[in-house]
Amino acid sequence: MNPRLTALALLMGRAFRSTTATLKSRTGLFVGTAAVAIGGYWVIVHPPVQAVGRGEVVLRSNQLTGEASLHREGSLLVLPGLHETRRYPLRDQVYRPTASAKAGGPAPFQSVEGLSLGVDLTIRYALDPTRLASVSRNLPEDLGAEVVQPAVQGVIYKTFTRYTVREIFSTKRADIQAQIEAELKPRLAADGILLRAVQMGQVDLPAEYRQGMDRLLAQELETEKMRYTLELKAKQVEQTALEGEAERVRREKAALAAANEQVIAARAQEEAMKHVLPFKEKQIQQRQLEAEAEKQSRIRAAEGAAQARRIEAAGEAESRQKLADAEGYRLERVGRIASEQMARDGALITRHPLLIQKALADKLSDKISVIIAPPPTDGSFIGTALVGKLPAGSAAPATPESDKAGE
Repeated sequence: MNPRLTALALLMGRAFRSTTATLKSRTGLFVGTAAVAIGGYWVIVHPPVQAVGRGEVVLRSNQLTGEASLHREGSLLVLPGLHETRRYPLRDQVYRPTASAKAGGPAPFQSVEGLSLGVDLTIRYALDPTRLASVSRNLPEDLGAEVVQPAVQGVIYKTFTRYTVREIFSTKRADIQAQIEAELKPRLAADGILLRAVQMGQVDLPAEYRQGMDRLLAQELETEKMRYTLELKAKQVEQTALEGEAERVRREKAALAAANEQVIAARAQEEAMKHVLPFKEKQIQQRQLEAEAEKQSRIRAAEGAAQARRIEAAGEAESRQKLADAEGYRLERVGRIASEQMARDGALITRHPLLIQKALADKLSDKISVIIAPPPTDGSFIGTALVGKLPAGSAAPATPESDKAGE
């Protein structure tokens, strides 16, 4: 066989296989995409997870087994075709027969006299969650209209026909409420409904009965007013008499109390004087003793002050004597020291005449230049060498003898 034809056949076979595989993969992808789309649409239309809100309960029933379960607030798995759900509110609900609230309404109540009247009733009820699973199969969709309303209507009309209009309006309201609640509670409980309360509000009476009742009430009020007026007058007379008697008794008691008070005051004063006189005498004695003690204290204080002055004077004299002796000793001692110092200075100057010049230089001011020169050979004063010689006979040379004589 031609090699070229063989190669061409191989290429065509590979292309065919590749095309077949491509078609198969695209068909599977298309089928998978379609299945996912159908499943997504089914999930959107029939979501498998449902939310249970607050204040409600969901009853989920299994279509295969027939089992039912209650689920409260949260999320709930519901499989389409397998599960069936029903939602029930757990909050209290109110039913008010508005057609019977007015006497001229479409369905008024009847009293035992056969009169029509309207009563504003409020029935508050709620579902019993503990019995909901067992009675849910028999409950209709609208509980208020199909269960509660017929039960209430069957009880209230029968109850009001046992009482008169006056009893319904005023004296038997609490009894009527209790009787309606006692008869209605077991009826609703049989269907899994709890009766919370029965409230009886405004009572609408017929117009004619209200007018007659108003007239009767007016007459009764007038009679009661007259009776109360007479009783008030009688009580006013009795009150006046009692007030007069009370005033007389009060005055007598006041006079007796005043007399007793004076007697008690006099006795108390007498008793007080018995204690006051000895107390006064003791006070006088105490003052005398205090005056004597004060005098003795002053005398002792004066004696102590005089003694202190004498001691102070003696001390002062002795102190002055000691100061005078100390001053004399000091002066004597200072004179003796000065004399000894002068003797030492004279002896020193005798031995060293130049100390006179040094002392002169020390006494001069620091602003004057001092020149220390050797003494003249003839023994004269050092100043002669600076200012020149003095005239003869004007000054005598200093000698040690003259210095001693001058001292």
